[in-house]
Amino acid sequence: MILKMIERYMLKSRTQIATALAIFFHVIGFVGMFFNKEFFTAATPFNLLLMFGLLLYTQQKINWVFIIFIAVCFVTGIAVEIIGTSTGYLFGEYSYGTTLGLIFKNVPVVIGINWFIIIYCCGITVNRFLEKISAKLETMTGAPSPAVRFFSVISDGAMLAVFFDWILEPAAIKLGYWQWLGNGEIPTYNYLCWFIISLGLMSVFTFLKFEKKNIFAVNLLMIMMMFFMLIRTFL
Repeated sequence: MILKMIERYMLKSRTQIATALAIFFHVIGFVGMFFNKEFFTAATPFNLLLMFGLLLYTQQKINWVFIIFIAVCFVTGIAVEIIGTSTGYLFGEYSYGTTLGLIFKNVPVVIGINWFIIIYCCGITVNRFLEKISAKLETMTGAPSPAVRFFSVISDGAMLAVFFDWILEPAAIKLGYWQWLGNGEIPTYNYLCWFIISLGLMSVFTFLKFEKKNIFAVNLLMIMMMFFMLIRTFL
């Protein structure tokens, strides 16, 4: 009992520390854009790696299954982006800038980390939300079907990932992360591809058995959404 209380306290403390750091660096980044856009934009890869580290820091249990999930998101993210930038068959015609660091096959390596962060945070957020909804429904009508819950996490998580991309896209263009070719408009096809690929990764997220109660992941998703909304509105 005492050990569990200590474990919960340590986890809460880690969440608070990670959230404070995430807010601090995103605020500094947003304010800094108005004074030295090039410098703070170039710092994006370091920020992504820091957020990745904080997610690992706040993950209650890191087992080999969780590591497999990270690898699947990373490899899938890099693969679909290579296909997208090389052929235009996925997402549309676009190209990356030089602000995201090390490039492999026309794709910044850190994009694989970004795919993991988005899918993981969206999956955790939807999973926690459905847990609360399921608890309320259980007291009223009985426990919902596991199959319904399974497909709800997949579909709702994919939709949330697409919504995040919708927020991100105009900000990313302003920051020079990537550019859409042709008339420069963001194609609807981009969001369709995001939804389909997110469905696949959310299926992996739901199927694999690892701890999915990382509150910081929910906080980080909200922080990133707010950051990119502010960028696309004021920058």
